[in-house]
Amino acid sequence: MQLSKRIFQLETETAFSILAKANKLASSGKDIINLGIGQPDFPTPKNIQEAAIKAIKDGYHGYTPSNGIPELREAVSDLIFKDYKKKIDPQKVLITPGGKPVIFISCLLFGGKNKEIIYPDPGFPIYRSMIKYSGAKPVPLYLEEANNFEIDLNKLKKLITNKTSLIIINNPNNPTGSFMNKNKIDKLAMLLSEYPNLFILSDEIYSKIIFKNIKMPSFLKYDNLLERLIILEGWSKTYCMTGWRLGWSVWPKKIIDHANKLCVNNHSCPTSISQYAGLEAIKGSQEEVNKIVKEFEKRKNYLHNEINKLQNISCFNPGGAFYAFPNVIKTGLNGKKFSDIALEEKGVATVPGISFGDRAENFIRISYANSIEKIEEAIKRLSTI
Repeated sequence: MQLSKRIFQLETETAFSILAKANKLASSGKDIINLGIGQPDFPTPKNIQEAAIKAIKDGYHGYTPSNGIPELREAVSDLIFKDYKKKIDPQKVLITPGGKPVIFISCLLFGGKNKEIIYPDPGFPIYRSMIKYSGAKPVPLYLEEANNFEIDLNKLKKLITNKTSLIIINNPNNPTGSFMNKNKIDKLAMLLSEYPNLFILSDEIYSKIIFKNIKMPSFLKYDNLLERLIILEGWSKTYCMTGWRLGWSVWPKKIIDHANKLCVNNHSCPTSISQYAGLEAIKGSQEEVNKIVKEFEKRKNYLHNEINKLQNISCFNPGGAFYAFPNVIKTGLNGKKFSDIALEEKGVATVPGISFGDRAENFIRISYANSIEKIEEAIKRLSTI
């Protein structure tokens, strides 16, 4: 076969293979508690569902502009102003089918031979996969448990070279649930201001799922970074719309046309019906979102308290998203072996930490996008490993 060599650089996302395995076990009659896949277990709010149905009935079933319908881009611009008091031109907003295309496009724009892209480890596995596919060298920025998996600024500074074209930052973080507050982001922004040729991809997809009523310290608030800042955001996590495949992003004026050309070549445009649903999500009531975040915080507190009572498992307290990242090495097992036993013998689906980076082999990721009753039963089962 005359396959491109680059295709062999692509990696995958283990959470989906674990989901398939868990579903197969469940279909065979085994009682499975799924704490693996990273998606809210709540239904999409009814007002959003109804907006999608109306869009279908009103005939909005065709192609849209490749960068998204104007009304939605304007609504995103209004949302940014509401949240961060920052006016962003809707022409700098790009609507995509989910958040992953933003990673894909960013890596293609800034990758290539003799380029280096810094990414968090542990981190979302598609970062490293797409960096490798782009031809750039993936440079891991290791996040340490002792530092609550936050970025160590001194370590970061040592990684930046004249070959560094892009740095990927994820806050709140998947898979760890760690959250860097405004004070930390201020210091990080100050450091990045020293490197005017370095572009930044800030993955803020969990910006609305932060606990203790803390507001998101978005990189959009730093004027001196805006012309080299890409923001990845979307509807999947906040509005329980993972399957609707809808994301939004903000791009520097000088590169958004290049990003949009890749959209035209890759997927033509986002789904029209999802866009009208997304419009209602932003402009409609946020009551359901607020309820969901409170429920996630309640589950997080319960999980954190109970899992730390187990003899050989420890877990730091997550500040956002809906993940916990327990260390299981004191059980005598690494994360992969523990996760395998948890699913195959105990009926609890989790994701091994090694799926998120080479330095996370002693951890597992638990998604608490499930009921407290299910989480309670899962902890009982895990306690017997």
